[in-house]
Amino acid sequence: MTPLNDAIIVAVAQLVDDAQTERRDPSHSDLDFLTRRSGLTAGDPKSQGQNVGKAKRVRAVLSWAIEHEPKRGGELVRSLLNTIRGHGGFRESSHNYVGVEAIENAVRAFDSDGYQLSSNGELAPKLLDSLSGTALTQALEAYVRRAKKGADDAALVTGTGKDLLEAVAGHILQYHWGIYSSTSNFPTLLGQAFTALDLATPESHSGTGEPPKRRIERAMYELACGINQLRNKQGTGHGRPWLPSITEAEARTATELMGVIAEYLMHHSGISNSK
Repeated sequence: MTPLNDAIIVAVAQLVDDAQTERRDPSHSDLDFLTRRSGLTAGDPKSQGQNVGKAKRVRAVLSWAIEHEPKRGGELVRSLLNTIRGHGGFRESSHNYVGVEAIENAVRAFDSDGYQLSSNGELAPKLLDSLSGTALTQALEAYVRRAKKGADDAALVTGTGKDLLEAVAGHILQYHWGIYSSTSNFPTLLGQAFTALDLATPESHSGTGEPPKRRIERAMYELACGINQLRNKQGTGHGRPWLPSITEAEARTATELMGVIAEYLMHHSGISNSK
């Protein structure tokens, strides 16, 4: 699912801003087509008889979508980028060129959500296998935020073949121990990450007067292992990351729980940027 948040809405609206001196595509007619195809006419000011500029119109539609149809809103964002690119909006020699500042704003907005927008307007998830250190931490945090919103593409982390919790556990072990085995099974890998952070697992013996949070930590470990069993291990990361028997509602819940557990681990790891 293409990301959609307030920063992205503002940045994309700037990409279709009304020209100050001459007409700049995409046109209102293009916006009619894209909004209708995305099923977001209900949020379009034009459909309500309002006469507004293109930037304001895009901002209104996407703001409506983030509340009512976030998945369709993400689809519209991608369609808008493709249309702008088709009109030459990312090509400096084109009369439809959107400008350096607008492009840089969009690049930063998508970057904070784990996506890369190239200088020619192509949008793709960050490939985490090519990242390390702080860059990997920031990318994982972006996937955690998306997972907490139930975004399917955050469940199986792009470019790694691992799910989000596997990737976070591996990153934590690399940071704290300097090495980890990529061939370890999930319960072992996660257990090592919990041990590195001094978090309780079912193997940890509870004692008298133990803090209640230790019970929560054990439950998180068990829950994470259960979620991992729901993974579609035959997939390549490009399809649905869950077993066919899992309903959409169950998949969304599992993804959100992955995000919560991953955030807890990152917070206790000492490497997270968000305290």
